[in-house]
Amino acid sequence: MMWLRNLSVLVAFVLFLFSCRKESFTTNAAALLRTSVDSLHFDTVFTTTGSTSQYFKIVNDNNKGIHLSSVRLAGGAASPFKINVDGIVGPQVSSAEVLANDSLYVYVTVSINPTAQNLPFIIRDSIEIDYNGNKKWVQLDAFGQNAHFFRNRKITGTEVWNNDLPYVILGSLTVDTTATLSINKGCKVYMHADAPFIVNGSLQVNGEKYDSTRVVFSGDRLDDPYRTFPASYPGLIFTASSKNNAINYGIIKNAYQAVVVAGASASIPKLALNETIIDNAYDIGLLGLNTSINARNVLISNCGKNLFLAGGGVYDFKHCTVASFSNDYIQHKDPVLVLTNYTTQGNVVTANSLTASFTNCIFWGEQNGFVKDEAFVDAKNLTPSIAFNKVLWRVQNTPSFSGLTINGGINQNPLFDSVNTAERYYSFRLKGSSPAINAGINANVSLDLDGKPRPVGAPDLGAYEKQ
Repeated sequence: MMWLRNLSVLVAFVLFLFSCRKESFTTNAAALLRTSVDSLHFDTVFTTTGSTSQYFKIVNDNNKGIHLSSVRLAGGAASPFKINVDGIVGPQVSSAEVLANDSLYVYVTVSINPTAQNLPFIIRDSIEIDYNGNKKWVQLDAFGQNAHFFRNRKITGTEVWNNDLPYVILGSLTVDTTATLSINKGCKVYMHADAPFIVNGSLQVNGEKYDSTRVVFSGDRLDDPYRTFPASYPGLIFTASSKNNAINYGIIKNAYQAVVVAGASASIPKLALNETIIDNAYDIGLLGLNTSINARNVLISNCGKNLFLAGGGVYDFKHCTVASFSNDYIQHKDPVLVLTNYTTQGNVVTANSLTASFTNCIFWGEQNGFVKDEAFVDAKNLTPSIAFNKVLWRVQNTPSFSGLTINGGINQNPLFDSVNTAERYYSFRLKGSSPAINAGINANVSLDLDGKPRPVGAPDLGAYEKQ
């Protein structure tokens, strides 16, 4: 049995060598680590205080080990997130190791009290992994306040939203071509930066006149200063297939392009906007592309381009105020109204029929040197039918061409109640000395944007009636 004794000695010697061999580590910055994920989403909806956990791996595909200088939670001890790196509790873990062709686990826990009103809807933090002069990040997000959370949601059939909890949209929300979404009074809809609200079917917004009963669309960052940033989310998009859309007593604010309406519709109008506010859109407040829109008592304010109607279409605007003043985020550099019957791509001009009526409206902007005419109206190839009836506007060159009629254009300051650009406070109601008071004609509009009555006689111009 000598050979068996020799084999035992050999095995013991090999084990001794392996036990004595030290792990080799590299400090070369070119030796990279990877993580099993780039971000962790905690989609659990909390109804009571609770916590939930996930994990990811830090993976070393190199033939040498790597020392980690630190794995650090950016929010520190105050963060609702907590980390555990291979059994060591954070918020910062130093001197961890990832052996060659191996990995280590990072466990992440988040604790939420969803009834805390000071919480944002989405709580965010990040984990920094520092090694060999390199930094790698893993992003964290979790639901904060209790709400209806929809991530990349498609609505089919008929659906109704009621004002029990806010609605938070992540990724996108799509109303299918055969679907109808009704949003009832008092609902608040908050959209993430990557979340367009796309309507291929029908949208019915049923707000009412009080602040608490209007339906609000805004970004999901409610903390200062983000709550007033324009371009907080893409906006509401009514595609060519959508139909029978109506927004009553809505507020659509802080979008990139607040409302986009595209394509002709068998049902006129494709979109009815009534007693609605569109405010602080970075690019365009209301964009119509060869479509049909009826608007009554609509305020479009302080957008990059307020009202942009191009490529033809059918439009009827009554008692609307379209006004813009520069602020820290948006410079007033474009007319508040652009109306054309054509679009231009390269050197190719495509014209369509255009019928548009603007009655008892105000088109105004600060005189900052950029804009001479607050209304740009033009048509090519086809003769449009455009009528301005009793409008107040700031124009240096009154538009004039075949198919355009202007009945009573006032070129005077409308004297809005309050315009304070430093404090970003605006009231587009009228002062008692405004030239817009009693300057309109009867357009069969009995209420104003506040839901207050208009007189039987000559009404005021714009969305607000002086009470």
